[in-house]
Amino acid sequence: MAAITAGLVKELRERTGAGMLDCKKALEQHDGDIEKAIDYLREKGIAKAVKKAGRIAAEGLIFDGVTVDHKKAVVLEFNSETDFVAKNEEFKNFGKALVQIALDKNINTIEALKAAEYEAGKTVEAALTELIAKIGENMNLRRIHETVAKDGFVETYSHLGGKLGVIVEMTGEATEANLHKAKDIAMHAAAMDPKYLCQEEVTTADLEHEKEIARKQLEEEGKPAQIIEKILIGKMNKFYEENCLVNQIFVKAENKETVGQYAGDLKVLSFTRYKVGDGIEKKEEDFAAEVAAQIKG
Repeated sequence: MAAITAGLVKELRERTGAGMLDCKKALEQHDGDIEKAIDYLREKGIAKAVKKAGRIAAEGLIFDGVTVDHKKAVVLEFNSETDFVAKNEEFKNFGKALVQIALDKNINTIEALKAAEYEAGKTVEAALTELIAKIGENMNLRRIHETVAKDGFVETYSHLGGKLGVIVEMTGEATEANLHKAKDIAMHAAAMDPKYLCQEEVTTADLEHEKEIARKQLEEEGKPAQIIEKILIGKMNKFYEENCLVNQIFVKAENKETVGQYAGDLKVLSFTRYKVGDGIEKKEEDFAAEVAAQIKG
């Protein structure tokens, strides 16, 4: 049986909101498998739905940029070890410069970005090495995404001082009114963190997974089998409303209109949402233990 560490229990608590003892029990029953423990807690009604990208750790910023004609946009995650360095003007200026290079040279991979020319006779990778040496902290170009509009336009949105960045691709012309609407939708995506664009993007596996969890919850409540299937229809509609961008209730709505309804004559074709550190597990430092070890010599 896998060792159930305090750190594992802590992570499960943070991702589910469940109590410590419930988390410990769930992990013990599922041999330390945190994803199975989450499903178990949800089935028991102890935890609400949680997203798998729960381990947020790395510092840094998300940089975004869009061409003047709004036909192309880029988001880039540039990580640092500390938030202090992420606020450094040289760090920020470097990230902004890289986004412009990516836009100018149609770059959509980190490998291509590192190999690109930063200035005469110097690659981006070489410039990054120099910046690391100058500031004295490790940095990493983690990921980049480029969206090129085919028939419509793109818009970006930066949130929380660069901790979140979003690109939305829309149908229609890049008029001032349409750009304002697209910016609003990108802001909504930043705030509400949709997993899918629309119902059609939900995989069969994901849908069946949610159905199974809901079914077990209803069985625990003692609902008759014939009633469960009817209730599941409503629960799946709720799942779409909570997880699909165009089905979500628009954050600025006063009359419960969805994002799709707010878009009106426009249609959201795609979106990309980057959050600093998504999916990166940060090493937890035990400062008390570190000091004790130093005292012991």
